[in-house]
Amino acid sequence: MKITRIILHHLRMNLRSPFETSFGSIQSRDCILLEAFCDDQVGYGECAADRDPGFSYETAKTAWHILQDFLVPAVLNQKISNADDLQRRMAFVRGHPMAKAGLEMAVWDLLGKRRGISLKQLLGGKSNRVQVGVSIGIQESSPELINTVESYLALGYNRVKIKIKPGRDIGDTSAVRQAYPDLRLQVDANSAYSLESAQSLLPLDELDLLLIEQPLSEDDLWDHSLLQKEFNTPICLDESIISLRHARQALEMKACKVINIKSGRVGGLSQAAAIHDICLAHNVPVWCGGMLETGVGRAANLALASLPGFTLPGDISATDRYYQEDITEQRFTLNPGSTITVPTGHGLGVNINRKALEKVTINRLTID
Repeated sequence: MKITRIILHHLRMNLRSPFETSFGSIQSRDCILLEAFCDDQVGYGECAADRDPGFSYETAKTAWHILQDFLVPAVLNQKISNADDLQRRMAFVRGHPMAKAGLEMAVWDLLGKRRGISLKQLLGGKSNRVQVGVSIGIQESSPELINTVESYLALGYNRVKIKIKPGRDIGDTSAVRQAYPDLRLQVDANSAYSLESAQSLLPLDELDLLLIEQPLSEDDLWDHSLLQKEFNTPICLDESIISLRHARQALEMKACKVINIKSGRVGGLSQAAAIHDICLAHNVPVWCGGMLETGVGRAANLALASLPGFTLPGDISATDRYYQEDITEQRFTLNPGSTITVPTGHGLGVNINRKALEKVTINRLTID
């Protein structure tokens, strides 16, 4: 197929409530929506790069630049047969995985629509419904955190992840565990600790957690391997896994016992599926992390999480978890048992709500 036109939309969407991590607190989220046109069909992709370079060095503005000046010109009017072909065409750009992932997602959507099958089928997914949980930012106090957890349990979520940072870790986690002894609970530090300061997290080993996510810096594979030896609780890597190579290295040096897979962080759904495969071969469980995606990215995450190695609940909450109004016509809702149904429509299986899109678009560019 040949893509003849791509439209970039820079979006800024207000969150239902502030979301705080060790990076800071945000009240809105930026991203880039891509529309890729081939004949009479359009594929949608989402670049998850946000406004600030906290989670990643990429931002919405840097991704816009890379897409506009390098990636899109490299693929327009070129014959693209599949995602691997696209990855080869994008390989001359070093890094910038979120920009690449956004473009690749649009190609996957087109491939599914042209073949008349869903993204789940394209990826080889098995599950019709995937287990999901909810991620809760740092709250004003432990009692406020417990109230927030209670509100999501009432909605039907049965796995909770709470964000932690120095000074807001053991106390908050212990309070939640005491309030909910049987809750499937995990914590996420977003690289807030050093190997030395992470010793303060050892009491977490007594709280029966599913995992401790990314306690150390994103480039600390070796230090994570040292830290994992001190914990019975599985260490999970997120920011550290930016490619299949990093996943392999982490597994070989036993830097973790679980991996959080985000297609945006690793450069695309094809790369995410490859990491899934190597983890499955090593009997290492994986789960799908969230990046506050719109319905476009959420649909892709659900299809990815339908692969058999995704045995832990993902951060793929219902549509109304983060936004009052999403940009897709489809709304994803929570099923009994804390699951969400994987889309079955062709490609991603979602359509854009044009009125909602106009409200949150702050810049637009057509490249043809």
